[in-house]
Amino acid sequence: MVMVDAPVLRMSGVDLVRNGNLLLDSVSLTVREGEHWALLGANGAGKSTMLGLLGAQVHPTRGSVEVLGRLLGRVDLRWLRTRLGHVDPRHPLGAPLRLFEVVLTGLTNTIELVPRWRPSDDESARARRLVDDLGLGHRIDARWQTLSQGERGRALIARALVAEPKLLLLDEPATGLDLAAREQLLESLDLLRHNDPRLATVLVTHHLEELPASTTHAALLRAGRLVAAGPVAESLTTEHISACFDHPVRIDRVDGRWTARAGRRAAPAAC
Repeated sequence: MVMVDAPVLRMSGVDLVRNGNLLLDSVSLTVREGEHWALLGANGAGKSTMLGLLGAQVHPTRGSVEVLGRLLGRVDLRWLRTRLGHVDPRHPLGAPLRLFEVVLTGLTNTIELVPRWRPSDDESARARRLVDDLGLGHRIDARWQTLSQGERGRALIARALVAEPKLLLLDEPATGLDLAAREQLLESLDLLRHNDPRLATVLVTHHLEELPASTTHAALLRAGRLVAAGPVAESLTTEHISACFDHPVRIDRVDGRWTARAGRRAAPAAC
């Protein structure tokens, strides 16, 4: 039986080895209800690997991972995945579904609509409400192939939330978006988090500018190890970000949003 105050996610001393390579090294992390985590790191740092563990896609080599109170290795992963929301901008849809139909596939955890399956009236209403909340009501009947990249990103968030998960995982959701589309996406995430205060989220990115203002915590990965993890005031600092990306970086926060720019390296001593 899962305790009410149990963490949504808990990783304890996790190593992950693949083809003889240590991809994650002694990683421990706890995510609780209502927390909104950023998972940051350079390319190859282990972000996608870690998200695969959190999304019940793979098992750890050593250590333990609990998702929604269930220990990986002692739970049916297919069952567990149906209770998670996962946003991947590389959604592999080939069929010419309409936006609303794509959102409904989140209820069956499938890429395309299941033959002869029909949503309940409550499920349809919830899907329409999410589409409206994400500013896509005017595009609800548009074919997937006609949507912009930004519209697809917001539709995938609606798809991930329509089954009312306790945990939402976002894998670089702002990838390929222009400035306006990115800002619409981040504003939508802020609104959804406000509307569902119990929802926990983990967002993967390597750009601080892609973090919503509602981000509460951050975990910084470098070469498979955590550089820092905790509330954003403690983790998203110039010192920690510079160490994470192995480059001098200066961090600023204005109106709840973060920016980063290169710091100055020490000048060589004059002869």
